[in-house]
Amino acid sequence: MKRVVSISLGSSARDYRFTTTILGQHIEIQRIGTNGDIARAGELIHEYDGAVDAISLGGLTPVFRVGAARYPHQEAIHIASKAHHTPVVDGGVLKNTLERWAVAQAARKSPDIFRYKKILLTSGIERYQLAAALAQHNAKLRFADPIIHSGLRFLPPPRSLAQLELYAATTLPITALLPYRLLHPVARGQEGHDPRAEGLFMWADVIAGDFAFIRRFAPESLAGKTIVTDDPSPEEIDDLRRRGVTTLVTMHPPLVSADGSPCPRPFVSTDMLEAIIVAIQETSHQPGEAEALDFIAAANWGPTVQDLNPRPKPKFAFVIHPLRTSMIAKDPHFRWTRYMPQRLVELVAAQFPPIYLSKIRGIRSASTGEETEGILLTLGATPREMMRRPPAFTYRRLIKAAHMAERMGARLMGLGAFTSVVGDAGLTVAQKVEIGITSGNSLTVAATLEAAKQAVLLMKGGRPEHVRAVVIGATGSIGAVCARLLAQAVRDVVLIAPRAERLLALKQQIEHETPGARVIAATHPDAYIGDADLIITTTSALTGKVINVDKLKPGAVVCDVARPPDVKKADAARRPDVLIIESGEIMLPGAPDFGFDIDMPPGTAYACLSETALLAMDGKYGDYTLGRNIEMDRVKEMYRLWQKHGLKLAGLRSFGVYVTDEMIAEKRRLADERRKKLGLPTEHPVVG
Repeated sequence: MKRVVSISLGSSARDYRFTTTILGQHIEIQRIGTNGDIARAGELIHEYDGAVDAISLGGLTPVFRVGAARYPHQEAIHIASKAHHTPVVDGGVLKNTLERWAVAQAARKSPDIFRYKKILLTSGIERYQLAAALAQHNAKLRFADPIIHSGLRFLPPPRSLAQLELYAATTLPITALLPYRLLHPVARGQEGHDPRAEGLFMWADVIAGDFAFIRRFAPESLAGKTIVTDDPSPEEIDDLRRRGVTTLVTMHPPLVSADGSPCPRPFVSTDMLEAIIVAIQETSHQPGEAEALDFIAAANWGPTVQDLNPRPKPKFAFVIHPLRTSMIAKDPHFRWTRYMPQRLVELVAAQFPPIYLSKIRGIRSASTGEETEGILLTLGATPREMMRRPPAFTYRRLIKAAHMAERMGARLMGLGAFTSVVGDAGLTVAQKVEIGITSGNSLTVAATLEAAKQAVLLMKGGRPEHVRAVVIGATGSIGAVCARLLAQAVRDVVLIAPRAERLLALKQQIEHETPGARVIAATHPDAYIGDADLIITTTSALTGKVINVDKLKPGAVVCDVARPPDVKKADAARRPDVLIIESGEIMLPGAPDFGFDIDMPPGTAYACLSETALLAMDGKYGDYTLGRNIEMDRVKEMYRLWQKHGLKLAGLRSFGVYVTDEMIAEKRRLADERRKKLGLPTEHPVVG
């Protein structure tokens, strides 16, 4: 039987001794903690020299390997040299091989576990290769080395591998000449909680490193965290579960007894595993990387991934932005902006990174009964600032928002208001991120047409024999598919947009799809809105001068999809006989709580937000509505899914006020009066 012993600077309360079986060989393994007594560690190495097959050093690193540099510590080397007959290892080879393999395998099992996450390494100088492996997942890194090894909270933690290498080059040559106890937190202060690194632990989504350091410095609450570590005991794993850890990645395989049952201490430290390799291979030195890789493959070693607590419910994220500077002051953190020059506020806010606003709770599918949670994010730019800057300005912030959303557990992100129309309408953002992206425009079209249909029926008093529809902004992503679907429904459509070549292409497409439909294309609406029963406006104009309301037909319906709206309230007041409604808004199922004032009635959301939630309810987490060409099949799918999950079209609203039967009756009366004054026949609705 082989025998290995780990001499550790850690607590003797974690000592163990048992026999395991690896590759058919029985091995007795023993851990002896010295409670930080470095002299005692040297005595034990001398005592076991020649009595065991391999000795490993726990928490005692003779040579720190950081990047391409090596930093020897003289006292640690002296202690390790007390063995003259038995090979002594420190786990450095397995940190370069097994732990990198563990990260790759864990990411393969759970692709989102590290990607774009905020990751804290308790000690980068001890586990540089682990940090390098995690950095490959586009993670945001922090290293607690200044606090862990020096107790210096005033030193900023390194934030990249390059900064860690600079930190090591600056500090390790000095500490190499000092007693080792000054470098190792357990040796310096024994066991027990040290609160100095709590802020870093709270910041992180993922905490990676030596479990002795995690145990010593982590705060009591670890809710929602992922832990990547080496050798927690069964009792310590239970404690992590109690403290709210979601996922535990133990980089080492669980050991088993000779009869195949779990060992009393299934996970052992990296240095112990390296000693086992030396003992089984009967070498007199630390194994090379090739030897270690061969052994890892033969023993089928890999990580153990455990879900300690239920994962958060599938999330979606939605990005909004202020339509006007007064909306910035709605956030409690920015109330003071109401006292600042508004143009200055607008310019400064545009430079803000994405900001988390709130959790979205209470959305519950009528089909499955399951709750779907979301998060609300915001950019700082108003529409004016987005339009005056190149699209890349907004793309960069949306990409950051997507990474932020993914770190928070979202698998799909919706683009609200102008973020869905800037540049290529989400295509670039979708190409740069792993999370699914949707502009929400498929449901926006579906809800808009349904709202427009209801409004026309109300104003006409029934089902009219003929309706002429005008679509302003017809060549845009929403306008084009609205025009195509309207042509199928009413067969008389006027297309308005500034670019003639795009208008002609759309006109030909509609005439091909809907033979017999009357399709007129023009670059200005004034000649046509006087004869239109329904006007849908979907422009990105900021002036509010898209429609001359004085030219509207008596009793017409204007469905204003644009944000900010194309028709201003003051202009609409001149035509009380016309019904101007906001685009179709959605009542989400359940009892939605957005956690923030989104400028909508309770439980009601813009269709673009509702599409994002609806896709999450149905488990569709890939990219959905992107680019300028909205697929009609996807619009129709939105109709089907909103019926399936219990979404409802909210009541029609006009400038924030719900439209009532009394309002409709009054508008119809005023429309008839205006027709008489103009010498036009009054409406004779066909009820049906």
